[in-house]
Amino acid sequence: MIRRVFKAFQYRDFRVMWIGACTSAIGTWMQVVAQSWLVFQISGSARMLGLDAFLGNIPIFLFSLIGGVVADRVSRQRLLLGSQWVQLACAFTLASLWGLGVVRVWHILTLSFVVGVAQSFGGPAYSALVPMLVEKEDLSNAIALNSIQFNLARVIGPVLGGITLTKWGAGWCFSLNGVSFLAPIISLMMINLTFQPQNRGETIVASMKQGFSFIRKQGAMEALVGLAFVMTALAIPMITFLPVFAKDIFHGGPSTFTVLLVCSGLGSVAGALIVAALGNVRNKGRIALAMLIAMGAVMAGFALSKNLVLSSVLLFVAGAALLAAFAMISSLVQLITTNEMRGRVMSVYNVAFRGGMPFGNLASGWLIPMFSAPLVISANGVLLILVGAYFLAAQRRVAAL
Repeated sequence: MIRRVFKAFQYRDFRVMWIGACTSAIGTWMQVVAQSWLVFQISGSARMLGLDAFLGNIPIFLFSLIGGVVADRVSRQRLLLGSQWVQLACAFTLASLWGLGVVRVWHILTLSFVVGVAQSFGGPAYSALVPMLVEKEDLSNAIALNSIQFNLARVIGPVLGGITLTKWGAGWCFSLNGVSFLAPIISLMMINLTFQPQNRGETIVASMKQGFSFIRKQGAMEALVGLAFVMTALAIPMITFLPVFAKDIFHGGPSTFTVLLVCSGLGSVAGALIVAALGNVRNKGRIALAMLIAMGAVMAGFALSKNLVLSSVLLFVAGAALLAAFAMISSLVQLITTNEMRGRVMSVYNVAFRGGMPFGNLASGWLIPMFSAPLVISANGVLLILVGAYFLAAQRRVAAL
C-alpha cells in the first residue's frame, strides 16, 4: 500500500522537485497565516481580507494565458526560477516593512498582486513540468503526491506560522517564507529535462488561439475548465474567511484560526493519500462530481455550526472532498493534453482554477458584512451541491470520463 501511494517517488527528478516545492509551500502557508491575521487586525474588515485574496489571485486570471504560451516557448526551468526569485524578494520586502514598523494594508495588497503575477507565469510552467518527470501511467499518482505536498504544507505551515506569529510576530513568518524559496531554486538547478521549446515564429495571440482550439476539440475539456472555475469560486472562500469564523463566531485569536486551518489541511492530506492509493482508477469524472456534492453539504454544515470541535471535524471532511475532486479533475486534464500543447492548455486550466478564487473571495467578502459569514458560506455550499448534481445528472460529459 505504501509503495503504491508513493510510486512516483521512484523518479529522481520528481522526488527532488517535490521536496523543494514542499519546503516553499510550508513557508508560503506560514506567511498566509501571518498575512491574513495582520490584514484583519490592521483593517478590522472582512472586505480587506477578501480584497487581499482577490489581488493575490487575479493575476492568475489576467496573465496565465500568456504564461502558458511562454512556458511552451522557453525553458520551463528558467521561467520557474524567475518566479521563485520574485516571490522570495516580495517576502523579504514585507518582512523589512514589518521590522521597520511602517507596514500598511496597501503594502500587503501591492505585494500580494506582485506575487500573483509571478505565480501566473510559474504556475503553467510547473504544471507542464510535472508530466515530464514521470511516466504517463504514473501521472495520476504524481499529481496526487503534489497535492499531498501542498496540503501537508497546509498542516505544517499554519502550525509553525501560528507559533511564530504568537511568539515573535508576523515579520518572522515573512522572513522564513523568503528563506524557504531557496529550496525550489536549488531543486530546479538539480533536475535534468529533455524538453526543447519550439518557437515557430507565431505571435502570442496565435499560440493562445491554438490552445483554445485544442480545448474545444477535446469534448469534455471545456466542461472540466468551467467546473474548475465554479469549484474554486464557491469552495475557497470558506478557507479565506476562516479568520472571521475564528474571531466572530468562536471568539478566538490566532490559535483558533490555526486550528481551523490545520484541520482543513489534514483533511486535504487524507484526501490526497486516498487518491494516490487509488492510482489510475476508472470513473474519475463521476468520483470528482460526487466529491463536489459532498463538499457542498459539509460546507453548509460547517458554516452553520457553533461548536468548535464539530466545525473542525467538518473542515477535515471538506478538505478531503475538495482535494479528491481537484486531483481527479487535474488528472483528467493532464491525461487528455499533449506535451507540446501542455503549457497553453494548463494555463487555461489555471486561469479557471485559480481565477475562480479572486472572484469568489471578492464576492463573498462583499456579501459577508451584509448577510454574515455563516449565511454566505452556507449558500456557497448549496450552490456547489447544485453544480455537482447538474454535471452528474444533466451535463454528462464529465461524468462519462
